[in-house]
Amino acid sequence: MREFNVTGLCVPHKHYMVDISGKLEKIREMVDKGRYFAINRARQYGKTTTLHLLSKFLPQEYICISLSLEGVGDTMFADSASFCQRFLLHISKAIENANRDFSVQWKDETVTDFDLLSFHINRLCKDKKIVLMIDEVDRTSNNQVFLHFLGMLRSKFLATQAGNENTFHSVILAGVYDIKNIKLKMLNEGLITPESSGSKIYNSPWNIAADFKVDMSFTPAEIATMLAEYEADYKTGMDIPAIAEEIYNYTSGYPFLVSSICRHIDEELGKDWTLNGVQNAVKILISHSNTLFDDVFKNLENNMELYDFIHSLLIQGEAKSFVIHNPIIATGVRYGFFCSREGRVAISNRIFELLMTDYFISKDLESKNQPGSVMQRNIVKGGRFDMELCLVKFAEHYAEIYNEDDIKFLEKQGRIVFLSYLKPLINGGGFYHMESQFTDLRRMDLVVDYGKDQFIIEMKIWHGKQYEKDAIEQLCGYLDSKHADTGYLLTFDFRKAANKATKAGWIEAGGKRIFEVVV
Repeated sequence: MREFNVTGLCVPHKHYMVDISGKLEKIREMVDKGRYFAINRARQYGKTTTLHLLSKFLPQEYICISLSLEGVGDTMFADSASFCQRFLLHISKAIENANRDFSVQWKDETVTDFDLLSFHINRLCKDKKIVLMIDEVDRTSNNQVFLHFLGMLRSKFLATQAGNENTFHSVILAGVYDIKNIKLKMLNEGLITPESSGSKIYNSPWNIAADFKVDMSFTPAEIATMLAEYEADYKTGMDIPAIAEEIYNYTSGYPFLVSSICRHIDEELGKDWTLNGVQNAVKILISHSNTLFDDVFKNLENNMELYDFIHSLLIQGEAKSFVIHNPIIATGVRYGFFCSREGRVAISNRIFELLMTDYFISKDLESKNQPGSVMQRNIVKGGRFDMELCLVKFAEHYAEIYNEDDIKFLEKQGRIVFLSYLKPLINGGGFYHMESQFTDLRRMDLVVDYGKDQFIIEMKIWHGKQYEKDAIEQLCGYLDSKHADTGYLLTFDFRKAANKATKAGWIEAGGKRIFEVVV
């Protein structure tokens, strides 16, 4: 029986898989046109599986050679002779089963530099449509040799366009880093220095590459194809469109996250293919370590500019214009952290929002300036979370802990004070996420899921009566979009005590009930 796979290559006879034939068709069109291109996506985004499926999808007129630079060892990149010999050996092995005679022709011990390799490729590619796929191209320890190899491919591509040579019909490179900017990666990792590279650091050996615009995230309809395969085997009676949509709402189609949620439901939640089952799978997912989440934390720890940028986005609610040429934003996109929503930077999926918010809270709670949260009793009754009581108790806690001397700190950290208070109360029974598409400097929407209940809270900073009125109208509109009748409004008032009016109570607005707390 098949299973949901979250490690390595997915294969149809072993694993439940999304039907990506539409994506493969778009990639095939690029191959048919003889394009050279790179597939750059974050870790565990299905790049390896896509290349594998593409090699099966392309018609027989193509000879597909699939290589991976992961785990090949440092000796391959010691010098040009080592690279050329190992490259030919890997090609020979890759096609040995499909075409043994052609496999033998690739081996040649006299090929010891890139000029000789170019002549060898010219001879073997004559009258053949060979598609070269190289996975994990950014895993090499000495990229300088690989840059020379890319330069050779570039020269051959241009010469072939002019009708002077033969070369690979199409070349596809896959990795996290854009190979066009591989020199910048080398600079970041200390493999080269600005002094040694000079202005050439921005010269790309891969500027012949066509833009790769195929969206590799899964749509709800594509997720549904995988669920349909599972349902055919188990007949659970699940509402496939609804479950696919809910999984997408949390993952935005990130392949690893989609498969992880499905695996948890199948293996750990008694095949509870309901909306509640999806939420419980998300709880399990974010509470356990995995290689993707380890990468997320590593990338945050190793890049303090990115750390501060995301902290200000998620915790302080600062709006950021999406400018892909901004190096910090480009880095976040490369890692799969960012996307553009209405021209603003947003975290690419809710699970990353949950993960990063919890991470920042845990880090800030370690700070000497950040007080610990206070556990309150009786907020959870009979498995139901009393959000009204939670907000009232928070207001009391806030009044006890802070005074006017803390205003500068609170203007930036007020939200995290509440989240730090809320987190231990819902641990084990719920979780929360920011609605970043609505996030701005003055207001932030927070959605808390606890059991079968969902609470929509708007957190804002006091900026006058009119702004309060506008915020209530916006909250009502958001409640409409969630098909909810009840909402919560938490306002931080940083005016001097004489002007403050701390309050807590229900109001009616736009046919909605809103519990408003001003602290």
